[in-house]
Amino acid sequence: MIAAPLHIASERLMLCPSGVLLWPAQRLLAVADLHLEKASHHAARGRMLPPYDTRETLSRLAQALRRHAPSRVVLLGDSFHDASAEQRMAAEDRAMLLRLLGPLDVTWVLGNHDPVLPTGLPGQAMESLTLGPITFRHIGGAPLARYNEVEVSGHFHPKASLETRAGAISRPCFLADPRRVVLPAFGAFTGGLDVRDPALAAFAPRGGRVFLLGRDRLYSAPLGPNRLPAI
Repeated sequence: MIAAPLHIASERLMLCPSGVLLWPAQRLLAVADLHLEKASHHAARGRMLPPYDTRETLSRLAQALRRHAPSRVVLLGDSFHDASAEQRMAAEDRAMLLRLLGPLDVTWVLGNHDPVLPTGLPGQAMESLTLGPITFRHIGGAPLARYNEVEVSGHFHPKASLETRAGAISRPCFLADPRRVVLPAFGAFTGGLDVRDPALAAFAPRGGRVFLLGRDRLYSAPLGPNRLPAI
């Protein structure tokens, strides 16, 4: 996979086609919106989904951790789909989660789906995490407190469309401007919100870029005046 560099607040970040953000100087990997056990949540309410989302999500996370070998992981909220999600996890899936994160310095940023962290997990839970100029939080978009502050967030599951010879394709994407980065949702069963949606108007207000996730690379395009990706 070919990661794309993003220079922001004098820091060099890397955006990976897997959907994770890397901060090489800190050996940090950030990932958003795993939504573990989303399928079992809906199954309990009569909407049958294949019960494999947690296993698939953790397998993809394991690949990203092997590829990038971070020492620190920041999970940007909604890691679990609801308050009882961790209790519904299969024993082997919970063991896999502990095995993946146990050796690492883990920060769980709390989200609207998981405002309380389940007990017995490695790491610490926080409303937000600030390291140097960069603040990691679940829901971004509020005015930034400091002139040089940079915000990395999740929550909105951004996606964008790309015209190809075979027609338009829609893919999850990173949304970035000089002071903010919104990560795509990482979970296997997570949907997306189009970057043209008014809920994303606070991000890249003077234009920015989208980075669509491809199999092995990202496809970058500017946001035009009407917020359509001008690819």
